[in-house]
Amino acid sequence: MDLLHYLILSMLLFTVGAVGFIIKKNIISMFLCVELMLNAVNLSFIAFSSFLNQVDGQIIVFFVMVIAAVEAAVGLAITIVLYRNRNTLNADDADTMKW
Repeated sequence: MDLLHYLILSMLLFTVGAVGFIIKKNIISMFLCVELMLNAVNLSFIAFSSFLNQVDGQIIVFFVMVIAAVEAAVGLAITIVLYRNRNTLNADDADTMKW
């Protein structure tokens, strides 16, 4: 496969993640869509890194994966607090942080 195939796949994954983030109302589904978008960007970085025979893209992917892990941990902690206080995971019900 050449670079174009990887970029098309990355674009499709990012589009699915963006559309899912906009359409979904469940916070867990929204987090999964954000993770899908981050993985699409990682695929682009790896494809360019391989195409250009450089390691820079792989280093950036490592940092993006660390940021994604931190985002998942903090996001799930906020989700747990929201569910304990409001008994819902609907994003529309989380419009304010007042309890």
